[in-house]
Amino acid sequence: MPTQNDMQKILITGGLGQVGSYLVDALHEKAKITVLDNYSSTTREAVPPEVNVIKGDVKDRIAADLVNQNDVVIHTAAQISVTASMKDPLFDAQNNVFGTLNLLEAARRFSISKFIYISSAAVYGDPIEVPITESHPQDPLSPYGVSKLSGEKYCMMYHKAFGLPSCCIRPFNIYSPRQDPGNPYSGVISRFIEKARAGQSPVIFGDGTQTRDFISVHDIVDIITLLLEKEDANGHVFNAGTGNSITVSELANMVLDIFDVDVPVQYMPERPGDIKYSCSDISKARKTLGFEPKVSLREGLMEFAE
Repeated sequence: MPTQNDMQKILITGGLGQVGSYLVDALHEKAKITVLDNYSSTTREAVPPEVNVIKGDVKDRIAADLVNQNDVVIHTAAQISVTASMKDPLFDAQNNVFGTLNLLEAARRFSISKFIYISSAAVYGDPIEVPITESHPQDPLSPYGVSKLSGEKYCMMYHKAFGLPSCCIRPFNIYSPRQDPGNPYSGVISRFIEKARAGQSPVIFGDGTQTRDFISVHDIVDIITLLLEKEDANGHVFNAGTGNSITVSELANMVLDIFDVDVPVQYMPERPGDIKYSCSDISKARKTLGFEPKVSLREGLMEFAE
């Protein structure tokens, strides 16, 4: 096992959040990990003792200083609420655009060996066709989607113009037991599971035929690990999904079955702006990275029950 001095040094922004915390778990024995987090959305109570956790913001000077002390940046920190972005687009842009730009500029100055940016499938907006390839038109429906796309474009520009080895992923619907069910912006899985645990009916907005591509956080960690290892990934954007979709009604019934709850699903009027159908095409990640999702949706949901 390499010594601390020999280890690659990795800065994970948002390392106490959902994706970042699982990355810390996966990488801390193989690399020297520093976490930068502003504690705005963490449900993580403890990190491994050898991980250096710094409280701070990606927009601040401390972020640039930490980039200077590391070899790799994995940028997971973001303002992630679509609703909050609609209420305050400026706040969203300050975090997601200027925060990313602050890190990229530091990475350029200090010759970082890899910059990995976590974007979002929100960049696509309402799909014209599914499954969605990376070349699908990007037409975001929210300031959040615009800000994530802007971060992507800056990453790719920094790669082309400045030679910064950078790459991006566009995750579809990530889920994990570290989602906070009390957070109104958590995914539909968290809300369904909260209802099932209470023996209550899950609530679906619309007729339930809308589809989503749900990907376990463990598979997201896998694709990010592949990005770390593959130089061919530099200068590219990859979808991060399973390539399969499920209707929201099927999801609700699967959750009820796993938690052994016999209640009817409740249907409410459709919410304006909700995307109807979503499914990723992951051919590019399969071909370039050798990525293959390993966690089935049922297996992933069982982790919540355990």
